[in-house]
Amino acid sequence: MDGNPMTSRRDRIRDKIMSRVEIDETTGCYIWQGPTSGDKGRGRDYPRMSLDGQTVAVHIVMWTNEHGYVPGKKQLDHICRNRRCVRPDGPHLEMVTHRENMKRRDKARKAPPPKTEEN
Repeated sequence: MDGNPMTSRRDRIRDKIMSRVEIDETTGCYIWQGPTSGDKGRGRDYPRMSLDGQTVAVHIVMWTNEHGYVPGKKQLDHICRNRRCVRPDGPHLEMVTHRENMKRRDKARKAPPPKTEEN
């Protein structure tokens, strides 16, 4: 990370996050390569990082850094359906209500798996 005192806090946060990201050339997702919330429970596999001494959700930090705070009645939906994606724009993250987030989740679970060369 840049030690330059002229670098803004927003730039330092963005640089810290992007230093742990691999860009998927096919989907455009910014795939977090650092720690996650683990593989158990409802909130499994979401990217986590330390910021100012607290463990925080990386996708929320990235969104907040680029767009501002997420109001209490809203959530971020991974439109790309990849929980490790921290890209704050395009068809990746969108601020929605809890109800809309659950509707989209349920719809994605019912959708047939994407076609591959094998099938």
